[in-house]
Amino acid sequence: MNKKVGFIGCGNMGKAILNGLISGQIITPDTVYVHNHSPASTARVAAEFGVHGAEHITTVAEQSDIIFIGVKPYAVTGILQEITPYLKKEAVIISIAAGVTLSTLEAALPASGKVVRLMPNTPALVNAGMTSVTPNKFLTEADTELVMSLCRSFGRAEIVPESLIDAVIGVSGSAPAYVFMFIEAMADAAVAGGMPRKQAYEFAAQTVMGAAKMVLETGKHPGDLKDMVCSPGGTTIEAVAKLEETGLRRSVIAGVRSAIEKSQEMSRK
Repeated sequence: MNKKVGFIGCGNMGKAILNGLISGQIITPDTVYVHNHSPASTARVAAEFGVHGAEHITTVAEQSDIIFIGVKPYAVTGILQEITPYLKKEAVIISIAAGVTLSTLEAALPASGKVVRLMPNTPALVNAGMTSVTPNKFLTEADTELVMSLCRSFGRAEIVPESLIDAVIGVSGSAPAYVFMFIEAMADAAVAGGMPRKQAYEFAAQTVMGAAKMVLETGKHPGDLKDMVCSPGGTTIEAVAKLEETGLRRSVIAGVRSAIEKSQEMSRK
């Protein structure tokens, strides 16, 4: 890719994206410019990935064709207004800030500014992320395909209309936390059954990963895959019945809905 990429605000998620782009050989470190609020943090990222550390955000704007904005939501508008005079004419701005709408991003940029909302999740740290991509109307087909190729370097990516971003946050953006809780709970039960803690985490985590892979690769309905494990009168159906009795589905649905509602609230502010 013959484009230069900038990061303004490169925290954990930004570094996950950057690592995916470099390890996937989508970009080379010498084409990347990074600026963090703290000069020390900028220097650490530059040293870790071999990229250019920029003292000021205007340098990132001047040098970059694609700019990831990874600052806190409240700071996004001010950042965009500051870099606007320095942007390249065809620059693509990619925001990973929750709750900051396309209209808000567009209002802070020049007319016809190319803007994308991304909602990645933390498994991007191990190149297994799930990312929603929401481009505005000013991106060309080639622009959008380029953004998709960037996002696929650290996991899977799908184009999603802005109206569904709150749902994405509930089912993907926030969801790793729910899965970690499930893994921890399964491991706790295994430990209670006598299994060493480290081994219990390995069994639980690998099982979750394998089950997820079956959903993605077989194309079967999750209910059908569950039925495949449930032998008549066996241990699995006994466990499933207990999980239903204690409200697993109800709890998960309530949790995801809460995340969606919070995201909607953030977007209204």
